[in-house]
Amino acid sequence: MANQGAKKRKEENARHISNLLRVIIACNVVYVLVRMIIYRSSFTWKHWIGLIMTSLAYTIPYKQLASMAKPAYTDSGELMDGGFDMSTGGVCGYLHDVIYVTCFVQIASLISEKFWYTYLVIPGFAIYKASGFIKGFLSHDSEGMEEDEKARKKREKLERKASRPKFGKTRTR
Repeated sequence: MANQGAKKRKEENARHISNLLRVIIACNVVYVLVRMIIYRSSFTWKHWIGLIMTSLAYTIPYKQLASMAKPAYTDSGELMDGGFDMSTGGVCGYLHDVIYVTCFVQIASLISEKFWYTYLVIPGFAIYKASGFIKGFLSHDSEGMEEDEKARKKREKLERKASRPKFGKTRTR
């Protein structure tokens, strides 16, 4: 029963990566069939660029997620780690978002060319996150600012309370 969690994670990651691949292939097949066969008279060089751009937008995050989900083995071939948990947020969540936004853009662009503007959500969100990160570095410390009387008294009271010895109730027999 050792490494049961790692085995379970490995299976979940393999299933998740294969489902992502199915979604990517399905979106590409629908786009190619509809755009190149049904709407072939309106298919221009811009659509080739769109297909290449969405293919890159699928490939890069998918490869990164696949490498994150890859399990680690010991030298003897025993499973050591089942890979990264794909249900967590952070970079893994952002990579999923890029794939899902690309699916939406690719399929919705069959309806209208204006859906390509949806791709601006990705750099817009990146700028939003980066601005919060940069503001943290650029913010000035509050130590240099003068505090009002009420805040000073409250801070001093909390400091006195924290410096008092804490006595727990003991039971005597």
